[in-house]
Amino acid sequence: MTPADLSSTVARAVRRAVEDGELPAETGVPERIVVERTRPGGAGDYASPVAFQVARSAGRAPAEVARVIAEGLAAEPGLVRVEITGAGFLNFTLASRSAAGLVREVRSRGRRYGYAADAVEAEPFCRAPAAEFRRRAVHEAVVRILCSQGQGQGQGSRDGGAPPAVAPVARRDGDVVAAYGRDAATWAVLAVPARETPQFGARLLVQDESSEFFLVRYAHARAEALGRAAARLGFHAEPAEPGEPAEPGEPGESADSADSAESAESAHAPALLRLLAEYPLVLEAAAHRRAPEQLVRFLVRVADELLDFQHCVLPKGDEKPSAAHRARLALAEAAGTVLAGGLALLGIDAPDCL
Repeated sequence: MTPADLSSTVARAVRRAVEDGELPAETGVPERIVVERTRPGGAGDYASPVAFQVARSAGRAPAEVARVIAEGLAAEPGLVRVEITGAGFLNFTLASRSAAGLVREVRSRGRRYGYAADAVEAEPFCRAPAAEFRRRAVHEAVVRILCSQGQGQGQGSRDGGAPPAVAPVARRDGDVVAAYGRDAATWAVLAVPARETPQFGARLLVQDESSEFFLVRYAHARAEALGRAAARLGFHAEPAEPGEPAEPGEPGESADSADSAESAESAHAPALLRLLAEYPLVLEAAAHRRAPEQLVRFLVRVADELLDFQHCVLPKGDEKPSAAHRARLALAEAAGTVLAGGLALLGIDAPDCL
């Protein structure tokens, strides 16, 4: 089970409990089950306050509702354990997922990874009926994210797609598109909650990793460059479990280079894999809260991890390409795919070279 599957699985359990009479017939099943990473000190991998939502219409205590839902999930494949904490919070421990399987899923779905099964495509620009640049950029990003989760109806959607009140660009900043370019200006206006005034300045266009706008697009470009370099070296990406050793009998790998690569991989491959697994939940949360800034923050985290991980992807010195290199390349390319898909939802270009 993927984290993205968990929300719909819990919703089915609530519906079954109502149909089987374990919860009153008048119990309302929430349209969206909130599932988030367990906070420090919590139990399991993910948690949900769904019992509190259901308890109101069921006329039952949240702890009792949580117990009914947990029992309904007991035999669900992919769930190792369901625990109840506090006054009725459900906590879920998922079965370990194959790293190779996750990377293959990202690569097979491409930029649509993280989309709901009933997702519809939004046009790159939704032609929102707003003249002010920031308001239009926020509206269009919200509509695209909603469409990715099956909640929009395409171009110009009004299906709950209107963002919250949007603070305009400060008058002192003038024409930010002319000053910074459309992509950089769009990043700046989406990087903070809509109610806050965006910040502009010279740092936005700095061509180094101190600029988050540069960082994310550069990380995508690096993923593309790794694929091109691998092709020149005669190998391609092939998903496998991280940490897989080089193929037996391949000469040329020094102990120092191998230790360095394995150290970088052990530090950053698990983090990248966790981020890839969480991406569908990030999109779902950004859609639910009409909050493109949540996607912006997530892309910065992916870029940071990818840029640290990149150093162990290609063979060094006299090393020959091995199964481990192919697996690392597949993971790097999957991370690049997530960056490209996320930028597209924000309405920002993801260049192959930078």
